[in-house]
This record gives sequence, C-alpha cells and structure tokens, in this order.
Amino acid sequence: MSSSRGVRQTIAAVGLVACTVLSLAACSGAAARTSSGDAQGFVSGGGTAVVIDPADRVTAPDVKGVTLQGDSLSLSDFDGDVIVLNVWGSWCAPCRAEAPTLQEVAAKTRPDGVQFVGLNTRDQAAAALAFERRFGIEYPSLVDADGQLQLAFSDSLPPSAIPSTLIIDRNGRVAARVLGATTYTQLQGLVDDVAAETK
Repeated sequence: MSSSRGVRQTIAAVGLVACTVLSLAACSGAAARTSSGDAQGFVSGGGTAVVIDPADRVTAPDVKGVTLQGDSLSLSDFDGDVIVLNVWGSWCAPCRAEAPTLQEVAAKTRPDGVQFVGLNTRDQAAAALAFERRFGIEYPSLVDADGQLQLAFSDSLPPSAIPSTLIIDRNGRVAARVLGATTYTQLQGLVDDVAAETK
C-alpha cells in the first residue's frame, strides 16, 4: 500500500514539474519562434505572428475591467480605433525586453487612431506599477490577476502565451496575433497594415 502511494506521489511530482516547465517556457521566449513562411499566414520578426484575412476575422470580446491606476476601462471605449492589446507580467523577461518597443510604437501611432492597452496578468500591483514606471509605459493596463480576461479571447484568437499581442481592427475584429516578444519592425508593420485598412 505504501509503495503504491509512493508511486502516485512520484507521478504527481513529475506532472507538477512538467506543468511548471511548460508554463515557464512560454515566458522564457520558447514561444517566440520566428517564421518566414508568409504564404502560411506568418510574419517574420520577433515572436510568431499570424495575420487573419478580413473575411475570416472574428469579433473581439468587449473586455472590461479596472486599470492598474484604478480607472474603469473597456475595449469598446475605443470603438473605431485600432487596438493593440498586449498581455504581460512584470515577472516575465520577454515582457521586459519588448516593453520599450511597445511604448515607442504606441506613441508613434496614436495620432493615426491606434490605442494600446495592456492586460497585466498574474501579477502584483506594486510590481506591475514599478514595471510601467521603469519602462515609461503611458498607455493603460487592465488588471487580470486570475487570467479570466485573457480567457475571453478563447473563441477568437487566444493570446496563449505571455507575452502575447493582439491587434484588433477598426471594426472590432481580431486581425493579428503575436505569440512571444515582438520587435519594432514586426509590430510597426502589423499595426501600419491594420490601420491602413478601410472599414
């Protein structure tokens, strides 16, 4: 009896280690593979990107909640704009690596009707606010302590790694997604393409 209990405990421990390794792999950049197969819908650059043809796009959920600064925010507040939604955590090294790029592209594209929104997940408020100060992040971030806001995208194009970036077109549909850390060239190109589309 004690021998079978030991086997069960060993199996449970191995399972826990495997889950932890898989979770950390997403944040460590393992999900940030580059593909040059443009014909397959991927865009070369930092993370792995997929672009959705306008005819195949699904409406993004109207994610709403409270920002790190305590303000109420909903994606529908930006109707008619392109929205760049970035899922991040202060504990995530690739998130720190891409933060300056996100802020730079956000500042550059705001006059073109592009709004950046962060989705701060599984984080502590003090650490997240320190992250924003460190990298000069000026756009708002919704608090998603338990990951429930992130799950709202399960029917469209889920941001299934941290970091992930979704680009929502002016009609409120998910147009592109980057899994893993993005680069300036990749993100600017995707945003420019979506912003140039007519409604």
